[in-house]
Amino acid sequence: MSEYPTEHWGLPDPDRQPGFYDSVPTKRMLAFVVDLIVGVVIAALIVPFTAFTGIFFFPFLVAVTSYAYRVITIANSSATWGMRLMGIEFRTSKGERFDLGMAFLHTTLFTVWCSMGLPQVVSVILMLTTARKQGLSDLILGSAAINRPSDY
Repeated sequence: MSEYPTEHWGLPDPDRQPGFYDSVPTKRMLAFVVDLIVGVVIAALIVPFTAFTGIFFFPFLVAVTSYAYRVITIANSSATWGMRLMGIEFRTSKGERFDLGMAFLHTTLFTVWCSMGLPQVVSVILMLTTARKQGLSDLILGSAAINRPSDY
């Protein structure tokens, strides 16, 4: 009998299908860097449309554009561009791709954790120690980032 909760019945079993979770924390970190760069570039492209006043609140502009970018890309393909580049995507506890509601919830929790610091550190530790490589947001929502089935 599996030691994993039944609410995760739609996610791949980490004991029987470990390939879905191989290198996911590293891929998530690299995807985060790519997505941060994308957010900065989008914000930089917006600055001229603010009569260059966006320079004075550029970190806030990056945060807002990154938030919108993450929600939109995750809602459309269950992954940001960085995650797609790394070959991973989010799945719900039922094994389904994220919809707009889940993308919004996950991105909101991710943003809160990043803004607070300590919860983000806890999230990274959880990604390194849990069987499904789940961060804090994933555990709360019952979701997981997995390697795309065709990529391993």
